Amino acid sequence: MLRFVFAFSLIPISVFAQDWAPRGTDSLFDQTTLDAQLRGSTITFFDDGQSRFYQDGRYTYTYADEGGTGYGYFTVMADSTICIEFVTGFSRCDLYVTDADGRLTIITASGDRFPTRP
Repeated sequence: MLRFVFAFSLIPISVFAQDWAPRGTDSLFDQTTLDAQLRGSTITFFDDGQSRFYQDGRYTYTYADEGGTGYGYFTVMADSTICIEFVTGFSRCDLYVTDADGRLTIITASGDRFPTRP
């Protein structure tokens, strides 16, 4: 029984992405394009938080106003999602889209949308 539970724990969270419901005006990424766009770059959100995607797969999120930094590793998935495994053991997958205004927008599993600055 333990093997069965362990096997299901390895299924990426992105399998459940169909509930994230991108808008009809959102454009999804293919894996290669999303990886090329983000690997080695930093994106900034409107609250001044920053996600940094290092070339070697490391990831950091720095909160605005000296709120600290989260550290982890990212994996670009085939379904326009990026999954992050934080060093604390927490993990998450988010859907990355281009919205109607041409902005990179992150959609969380709960459906919250976070547009990024150009």
